[in-house]
Amino acid sequence: MADHRPCTARNETPLERADRNFGELLQELRVTQTGVQILFAFLLTLAFTQRFPTLDSFQRATYVTTLLLAVLAAALFTAPAALHRSLFQRGAKARIVQVSSRLATVGMGVLVLAFTGSVLLVVDVTTGRAGGVAAGAATLLVCLGLWWLLPRLVRRAGLAEERRTAQPQSAPAPAPAKREVVRPRAAARPGASHRDLSTRPR
Repeated sequence: MADHRPCTARNETPLERADRNFGELLQELRVTQTGVQILFAFLLTLAFTQRFPTLDSFQRATYVTTLLLAVLAAALFTAPAALHRSLFQRGAKARIVQVSSRLATVGMGVLVLAFTGSVLLVVDVTTGRAGGVAAGAATLLVCLGLWWLLPRLVRRAGLAEERRTAQPQSAPAPAPAKREVVRPRAAARPGASHRDLSTRPR
């Protein structure tokens, strides 16, 4: 039996949280699928250009590898929709979200390689082998920095801020107590008590 009690700070049930997470995941996939479709269409048209027969073996291998990587990325990004359709109304929404998230993560990695291969191929054909390798390496570093390093830095900064806010504020140290200086009383003179007795009314 599914648990319908609120379980998050948004007062969501597990099913509501799974629905929201799947919706956010689909929005991410729509953005990435656009890039994959453009890249895939570009690679398909290259094989029918007049200059394609003049490519050497390295360029042809790069082209075929990049094309297959683009196909694999497209398959990974569309797999969550097929998974959701196959398990629709079977009470597996949480599992669908978990598996779809992993598929999207792998697809992002494959897409990085496809971007790198496409840039390597185009720059290699236009400027030469050294320029193609340099451009491909730069593309790989940029994608890794934006897609892998940046999210981890943001997450680390968020965790550090949460630790700072979770620590109780230290109470101000109490001011040191002032010591009362006890002054010694002046010693009574010998004739003082006699005069006091003589001044009292009888």
